[in-house]
Amino acid sequence: MNKIVKNDQVVVIAGKDKGRRGNVTELVGKNKLLVQGVNIAKKHQKGNPNAGVAGGIIEKEMPLDTSNVMLVNPATDKGDRVGFKTLEDGKKVRFFKSNGEVVS
Repeated sequence: MNKIVKNDQVVVIAGKDKGRRGNVTELVGKNKLLVQGVNIAKKHQKGNPNAGVAGGIIEKEMPLDTSNVMLVNPATDKGDRVGFKTLEDGKKVRFFKSNGEVVS
């Protein structure tokens, strides 16, 4: 189980996009993720008429390390640390460290 999963809202805490928010669109490998609208890079792409790909300069989201983002706590509307705990029924869940609420 990961502390941050797909469709979580996160805030960037380090790097050139510090303070920006977005939703996680994809997990890349073990500790990288793509955040919607964050860490945009310009890529020079060669056209391919057989595949219908136009050439030019495109903007692409690049992966961020999971250590550079925090999950947004809806109660405080700020970034918060996440932990794991086991409920009485044996289910493992994520919870916010600041107020103990279970992550939905």
